[in-house]
Amino acid sequence: METDRTWLIRHGQSTSNDQQPTSDPGSSPLTQLGLVQAELAAAIFPGPPDLVVVFPFMRAAMTAAPLLAAYPGLPLEEWPVQEFTYLSPGKYRGTTMSERRPMVADYWERLDPGRVDPGAESFAAFIGRVRDFLDRLRSRRGFTAVFTHGQFMRAAIWWALTRPAEAGVREMAQFRAFRESIRLPNAAVVGLRYAEGGGFCVESMVSDHLPPEALTY
Repeated sequence: METDRTWLIRHGQSTSNDQQPTSDPGSSPLTQLGLVQAELAAAIFPGPPDLVVVFPFMRAAMTAAPLLAAYPGLPLEEWPVQEFTYLSPGKYRGTTMSERRPMVADYWERLDPGRVDPGAESFAAFIGRVRDFLDRLRSRRGFTAVFTHGQFMRAAIWWALTRPAEAGVREMAQFRAFRESIRLPNAAVVGLRYAEGGGFCVESMVSDHLPPEALTY
């Protein structure tokens, strides 16, 4: 096994991705197709990773389950790699992704990196969390598998490529454009490798383990 590499794995299709009503940001389980996607993601691992990282949003933990079952006893840690939740949790209750779309558009149009909905997270805090995650990876050795979320993955890629000095209005506008330009299917895998000089390189973005009938976003 090659050393000092990280795979970021997006969770499988959740009931929220399937346009079913949501009760809160973290409790959407995988659909039956999402369970299949989780199995497909586990199957591409060339062997056991040295560490599995999750955050207990149900959809990410369920996606990690097939890999953990395939290699019993894997080291498992919880890190704050959860999705960027910028809307108040109460706005999720009983709503679908489509119904929340106007609120999502309004949030990004404002370009206010310090804005915090009650019970939610600001853009500045989110990017600080992504930066802390990459800093933590720098001290890791071996092969790390991180089961996480689409927006967190895109932010990690963006940060690795651009290494911005801050998370202000300009950076928020740049990330807004970046997040809209990259689509990561459910159960997609992004490979990161630590590079000389303190940064990271994106070595792969993989979704070809997913057949057309299992491709969702």
